[in-house]
Amino acid sequence: MRNLDPRHYTCPDIHAGDVQTIFARTWQLIGPASRLAERGDYIATEIAGQKVFVIHAKDGLRAFRNVCRHRGARLLPEGTGRCNTIRCPYHQWVWGEDGSLLNVPWWGDDPGFEMSEWALDTVAFEIWRGLLFVAIAPEQSLEAQLGATLAELQDEPIEQFQWVHEERLVFDANWKIYTDNFVEGYHIPGIHPAFHAAIEFEAFETVALDGLVRMSAPPKAGLFYRGKWLWMWPNWTLSLFSGGMNTSRINPIDHRRTELIYNFYFADPNDPSCDKTIADNLAVVREDFEICIETQKNYESGGYRPGPLSPRHEQGVAYFQDRLRKSCEFSGA
Repeated sequence: MRNLDPRHYTCPDIHAGDVQTIFARTWQLIGPASRLAERGDYIATEIAGQKVFVIHAKDGLRAFRNVCRHRGARLLPEGTGRCNTIRCPYHQWVWGEDGSLLNVPWWGDDPGFEMSEWALDTVAFEIWRGLLFVAIAPEQSLEAQLGATLAELQDEPIEQFQWVHEERLVFDANWKIYTDNFVEGYHIPGIHPAFHAAIEFEAFETVALDGLVRMSAPPKAGLFYRGKWLWMWPNWTLSLFSGGMNTSRINPIDHRRTELIYNFYFADPNDPSCDKTIADNLAVVREDFEICIETQKNYESGGYRPGPLSPRHEQGVAYFQDRLRKSCEFSGA
């Protein structure tokens, strides 16, 4: 099997297709549901440019598009916060936590205006084992999308880990270049020399399952990872530590910029080793950026023709790219 043609990483029109056929139709990991513990707590974020937020209302969680129904302004800034009413900063329209329009100041005489017609647009949400997912227009259930992940993690106490930290990282490469990189261990000796020295690389194994790529290798003494790294379709990851885990969402900003949203969870958030584990993990992540950025430049230059994929180490790349072809009706590369 050959690598995808570079146009799938560089073409704005193909990226626009990704947004509509992948990101608008799949369940997206937003973060730990525990961050919405009290009434009024919210998380606002973007899904490939689509603005959404989830809020803890009187009767439980609600999820909406983060878009004013009047003139399309952003209602809540990205991040976390607390509010009881949702006020548009542009023209001061006010919605309740249930999404109903409550107040339209200085509107004027308009007998045809019905406030009940201008509630916020809702999006779907689900909580799975303490993790919060949203979907703008899901084409299948969350459990169906998770596929083999359900069995893979059934014996891991992930809902018992407590959220500790979120980190956002941005770099100049297409989200698919970064994903291609994440789902293979072939690059570890060249890009992560210290990581390479801390695992039994000759025993590194990559297995592609239903909606899941599992990478594993026996760790040597002192490595904070437990030796298992998971990627789930279409764009989230989970890696296990001793006494904790991280998750990430690979979020496109546009066709040549990507945001990684990492969250870290620990069984004992007061353990003094947590900070070092987070720092060491992020250091490994950042080591991938330069190679992704330079690959993006080569794809854009026209100087690259699709090369072959390793049957041993690049099963994950082949699986991911096959899913892309099927989801986006690619003609192949």
